[in-house]
Amino acid sequence: MNAHRGSAVLSSATFKVQPSATGLTDNHRLRLFSGSANIQLSQEVARYVGMDLGPMIRKRFADGELYVQIQESIRGCDVYLIQPCCQPVNDHLMELLIMVDACRRASARQVTAVIPYYGYARADRKTAGRESITAKLVANLITEAGANRVLAMDLHSAQIQGYFDIPFDHVYGSPVLLDYLASKELPDLVVVSPDVGGVARARAFAKKLNDAPLAIIDKRRHAHNVAEVLNIIGDVKGKTAVLVDDMIDTGGTIAEGARLLREEGARQVYACATHAVFSPPAMERLSSGLFEEVIVTNTIPIPENNRFPQLVVLSVANLLGETIWRIHEDTSVSSMFR
Repeated sequence: MNAHRGSAVLSSATFKVQPSATGLTDNHRLRLFSGSANIQLSQEVARYVGMDLGPMIRKRFADGELYVQIQESIRGCDVYLIQPCCQPVNDHLMELLIMVDACRRASARQVTAVIPYYGYARADRKTAGRESITAKLVANLITEAGANRVLAMDLHSAQIQGYFDIPFDHVYGSPVLLDYLASKELPDLVVVSPDVGGVARARAFAKKLNDAPLAIIDKRRHAHNVAEVLNIIGDVKGKTAVLVDDMIDTGGTIAEGARLLREEGARQVYACATHAVFSPPAMERLSSGLFEEVIVTNTIPIPENNRFPQLVVLSVANLLGETIWRIHEDTSVSSMFR
């Protein structure tokens, strides 16, 4: 088990699989390229796959426009472009679209956009008049740019898969988080959903933790990034509470949930999330003493000034690498999570 407290990077993943690379017969047709959003994760994925990242030029013109050029022939190749749409979201999304277009015009046989963190996912439906459904808009942009397939991790809403008319592989960071929690052998576990919308995710998480009991935090949200916690449904007194979510942005929801769990008698509180967005003032909230540990993955790079002692970062490189192999070999991806 590899986990660094207060560290934003792990050199090896905790997800353990038997790599299927040994049976690959046409690996010369596989190419991996990385955008600028999370190069370290891309390098870890490439090491798992057993190859180097492809050479590519990325630069900006004087007015800020992005320029991308692939530096090797990819004609007839299966190309995988690794790029989370994290901050600055617009730049990284545009860079991904340009990379997809460049590969399509270079006659790649198939272009797969590997998006560890899918940006603009929170606006996945209209909740008021005159709103944009940005999750669908981004799906249209990726498809029109020329992607043949998308691989993403822990979407904010599973329905986003239906916004694409191309194959979509949705994988989960939960095996990595579960493996770490199991190694800690925490007593009297109760899995807590920070809101009603996350109940399905928390229930699946609890099932993998020996059918741990489930609790739900009843929450009212009055505006974006503003939440008011009301009460807890379930018994948490004297238990080790594990809050589970897909992402932590400003940390308001999960911090208020942890505060209520403490008030209701929870002995320890852990937070688990796949995506560490960590927008201000997340650091102050997460490091305030409410949590024993805040456990996230490295789908998004975490800069030095966003680290704190309670932070534990786990790598999903092996999981993504194995998924890429299975897609390339036309074998099952879903069997990894059974």
